[in-house]
Amino acid sequence: MASNTTFIDPAVLASLDNLELRARVVVEGFLSGLHKSPHRGFSVEFTDYRNYYRGDDMRHVDWKLYARSDKFYIKQYEDETNVRCYIVLDSSASMGYSSGGMSKLEYGITLASALAYFIMRQRDAVGLITFDDKVNDYIPALCRQPHLIRILRVLAGLKPGAATNIVRPLSDLAVNLTRKSLVILISDLLEDEVATIKTLQRLRSMGNDVIVFQVMDDAELNFTFHEATEFIDAETAETYITSPAAIRDAYLENINKFLAFCKKQCQSSGVDYCLVNTSQPLDAALTSYISRRARSF
Repeated sequence: MASNTTFIDPAVLASLDNLELRARVVVEGFLSGLHKSPHRGFSVEFTDYRNYYRGDDMRHVDWKLYARSDKFYIKQYEDETNVRCYIVLDSSASMGYSSGGMSKLEYGITLASALAYFIMRQRDAVGLITFDDKVNDYIPALCRQPHLIRILRVLAGLKPGAATNIVRPLSDLAVNLTRKSLVILISDLLEDEVATIKTLQRLRSMGNDVIVFQVMDDAELNFTFHEATEFIDAETAETYITSPAAIRDAYLENINKFLAFCKKQCQSSGVDYCLVNTSQPLDAALTSYISRRARSF
């Protein structure tokens, strides 16, 4: 499928200032049609009305209400929204790193926006949690168009924050979930990976569907440095000056062990795992998520 598709260059996405437009470009440019809707038709139990959106099936318009109000309303039924999704986005200092093009945070913001936009299009409820060493934003999962605008507004204002504490937002979410949900973590996972994996496993053991997008810069993955370089830890401000040639082999061995550990531990416990390189097209990163959703129904 991918071979017949022109993916979207991250640099092109970065030039789009409007976050909703960015999300729409990603979703409608590649993902439309890949996802098999979880809705097997409308149930018999009517619950409420919602506004008509372009593309809705006109068979579900309430024509009597239209005759009275001159506006289109769609009859909403109990199982129209049968998935609750929480997008958990890491906005810590390390996510601000970029070796060129989009930073990891900018990439994660666009990824989160596209996911929120797509999930809402599927009539599923979506919420957002952003964090660094604490939870900064919490938006509960709802399925309403103004709600999507609220999520995009929060995402558009995000800046890299302090140090990372991935366990805290995931643990808080686990305590407060009242029903099985879809939890999507977007992070570089550059913290205590053992504690992070255990928390993800806890969420999965509770019956939740859990997906991890590990966002990494190309320079972090391939160590694309050649001249003497000063390396600065974004979260501790520690500095280290060295010749890249002297540490390249050891660095690549360690980073590959780290990535292999994250992938193996996630997959062995039923957590979907997708490594994302910020130099690669964003829509390709979403393929794993969409394919999984399509296979689940």
